Amino acid sequence: MQVLPEDVVEAATGVIRAAVARGMTLVTAESCTGGLVAGALTAVAGSSAAVEAGFVTYSNAAKTRLIGVDAAIIAAHGAVSEETARAMAQGARARGAGDLAVSITGIAGPGGGSADKPVGLVHFATAGPRGVRHREVRFGDLGRDGVRHAAVLTALEMLQEQLADD
Repeated sequence: MQVLPEDVVEAATGVIRAAVARGMTLVTAESCTGGLVAGALTAVAGSSAAVEAGFVTYSNAAKTRLIGVDAAIIAAHGAVSEETARAMAQGARARGAGDLAVSITGIAGPGGGSADKPVGLVHFATAGPRGVRHREVRFGDLGRDGVRHAAVLTALEMLQEQLADD
């Protein structure tokens, strides 16, 4: 069994506490992190009071089939884009029947990058009662594990920020 890094445990614990205090449920839609955010949240004791669902939508087809991302969005903008991240968060919130959703789509590496979309580029979105928020981060080539770790922390931070605002 892999032990979660302390910074991830601390961030996930804060998110769960805030969600429970506000009576809000959480949903995740993950591509490049492959379920790590959902795993971090559910590692926290008492998370069943806040975590509603988690979707690992690694392929474009899964993004469309499981959380309703319009294939035309992916075709026009790519899987790693603001538009896809926003659609993932909105679709996950709707399909997962949660109050607040977070989505992550990016290029963890080591390959797969391009000049426009380099390794380390990750798009995030949250969808909640106050709408959809997006963040683009270019972590750089931190290595696959490094990009995924940084992406998990960013997603948890975005959830915490939205919970503080709602």
